[in-house]
Amino acid sequence: MNARKAIESMYKDTCNVYEWQKTKDPITHANKFGEVLVHANKKCKLSHSTITVTSDDKAATQKQTIKLFIAPELEIKAGSKISITHQGRTVDYKRSGVPAIYTNHQEIMLELFDKYA
Repeated sequence: MNARKAIESMYKDTCNVYEWQKTKDPITHANKFGEVLVHANKKCKLSHSTITVTSDDKAATQKQTIKLFIAPELEIKAGSKISITHQGRTVDYKRSGVPAIYTNHQEIMLELFDKYA
């Protein structure tokens, strides 16, 4: 428990997680698809790193990797939209790849959100 407290003490950001799901309109009772909030105001930590990639005779390029650190019990499905407030700015991301789940946290690679898959 102490290790988890230490990790979570670094969580200075918050996020909301949305999924594209079928919902029922309460008035017309028609089924439609829409954005549904599944996790609200969860504490997290956003991490950015830049790596330089070179291949054969081509010029070196830089690529930014974006990683989210969050509680391990939260299920965040592939394709979910994750709105993260980091240092006063809110940016939308989507989950990519399989999360690395550890005892005290999980790490999720992110991409900028453009649209639901």
